[in-house]
Amino acid sequence: MNKEKVALITGGSRGLGENMAIKLAEKGLNVLITYQHNKEEADKTVNEIESLGQKAYALQLDVAKSNSFDAFADEVKNVLESQFDAKNLDYLVNNAGIGINAPISETTEEQLDALVNIHFKGVFFLTQKLLPMLSEGGGIVNISSGLARFSFPGYSVYGSMKAAIEALTRYQAKELGARQIRSNVVAPGAIETDFGGGTNKNDEGKRTAIASITALGRVGIPSDIGGVVTFLCSEDAKWVNGHRIEVSGGMLV
Repeated sequence: MNKEKVALITGGSRGLGENMAIKLAEKGLNVLITYQHNKEEADKTVNEIESLGQKAYALQLDVAKSNSFDAFADEVKNVLESQFDAKNLDYLVNNAGIGINAPISETTEEQLDALVNIHFKGVFFLTQKLLPMLSEGGGIVNISSGLARFSFPGYSVYGSMKAAIEALTRYQAKELGARQIRSNVVAPGAIETDFGGGTNKNDEGKRTAIASITALGRVGIPSDIGGVVTFLCSEDAKWVNGHRIEVSGGMLV
């Protein structure tokens, strides 16, 4: 794999994004990550990537604030030139997100707006702003969720936004095909991270319940996901386009 290729991962400072970044670096890619608040964690990820012999850099970004994307795109362009000696991104991984659990009867407009802004509007317009610097023959990986396929109470808005992302991905694949840019979805199942309050990691009752409905009999871990994203950001996946890959260990199959 070309060592000069560059991937950008939103929300790459911890959890799934951190593992994606490290896996990509292990495969010889340089990695640009974003973080919202925790620069210390982002710097740790950068240092780990650099220890693998790859270039890395972290930029602050709030994906809920689409009015900041023009300035962010300018930052990316400058960092590509100054830190990576590159003019283009090769891969964009739209990973950043939050989780809100609320029943339909109690979901507020503010909660819905937050999820729409982060999980759909942010992904749509950030991708739009970065398209001019995305390489011909490059790729987009959008992170969805198993909750776009199966349903659990409390995730109506989150699951609906992820279903929207899966539809958007197919449209991206269609519209960007002339530039040989592939767009695919990775849909994790339940993973033990700090996401959504960390209950998949800390709540033993929930962990037991998840394991009982998962064919492989356990809760997922971040390293279950990063390798699949890395595959899609490689020439090995050059004929995979407009596709959804669920990485859930067989939840509710």
